[in-house]
Amino acid sequence: MIWLTWRQFRVAAAATAAALVVLTAALALTGPGLASGYSAGITACARDGGCPRFFDRFFDDHQVPFLAVTLVVLILPALLGLFWGAPLITRELEAGTHLLVWNQSITRTRWLAVKLTFTGLAAVAAAGLCSLVATWWSAPLDRSAAPGFALMDPLVFGARGIVPMAYAGFAFVLGVTVGMLVRRTVPAMAVTLALFAVVQIVMPLTVRPHLLPPVSAAFELGPENVDSFNKSSDEEFPQVILDWAIPGHTGAWVLSSRLTDPSGHVAGGDGVPVTVRVSMTSGPCAPSQQAQDPGRGFDACIAEINRLGYRQRATYQPFERFWPFQWIETGIYALLTAGLAGLCFRWIRRRLS
Repeated sequence: MIWLTWRQFRVAAAATAAALVVLTAALALTGPGLASGYSAGITACARDGGCPRFFDRFFDDHQVPFLAVTLVVLILPALLGLFWGAPLITRELEAGTHLLVWNQSITRTRWLAVKLTFTGLAAVAAAGLCSLVATWWSAPLDRSAAPGFALMDPLVFGARGIVPMAYAGFAFVLGVTVGMLVRRTVPAMAVTLALFAVVQIVMPLTVRPHLLPPVSAAFELGPENVDSFNKSSDEEFPQVILDWAIPGHTGAWVLSSRLTDPSGHVAGGDGVPVTVRVSMTSGPCAPSQQAQDPGRGFDACIAEINRLGYRQRATYQPFERFWPFQWIETGIYALLTAGLAGLCFRWIRRRLS
């Protein structure tokens, strides 16, 4: 039975293996240079105190390949579900070859168990290898990533660590389950893609933020959490635009970030410029003060805004929770996968003929 499964599966396995070899070779060739450039940049910026500028420049220079590698890891589980999972049983049902196997000494349960185990483990291994090489290659970029691209942020979190293996196992068994229910390969592939996409959207938006209770705290304003401030067209007071970062918590996943006024009330929504009652015609925020020394002028204006009691109120998941979140989410997907596998065995024994 294992030999028969391999004969049916070998073309798809060879294509996937070839793609992974090409990806691994490309990352192995470029990874050492990336790590060397990051190490040299850190050494240089540590002497002149310009590491924040180095981080921004280094990440911007490599952002396109960073996003490309991340998307490859994110897309692979979906492709395994479409091209490995959905056709696995459906093509047998369409061709009628399952009846030939069942009339031999192979039971339905053993037939399905071998197919699920053999091909499913291969899918998990492929996703694990892809995640491993991507995590190794992108380590320097993950350490210098801009807000929104840090390890805890949704786009990157699903392409690092162990969760891609859980996604692959779930997508594969989801495809098998849909194929058994729909019994047509192309519709099964379409339904599998739609369902997997829904789950992958719902998880980071509604489930992952609450896997552990988020932390809420207030922070003074500074270069880390203020993107910019300028004079509005109809006010003489500055508009503060918050950045999606919080001081002292590099790499945190910021769920919400708002500016609060001196009384503690929210002064504006997420990412919305907020007018604060600090004059830009005189004092530290005046244009004349900014023109003399832009760097010190910005710091002086921010200090004045802090003195008046304006703060950033943020709700976030700390970076230290990256691995706990990885294990918890992997466990959730493992339970979903086990549930779908159980449905497959029940369906094949009682409904499928």
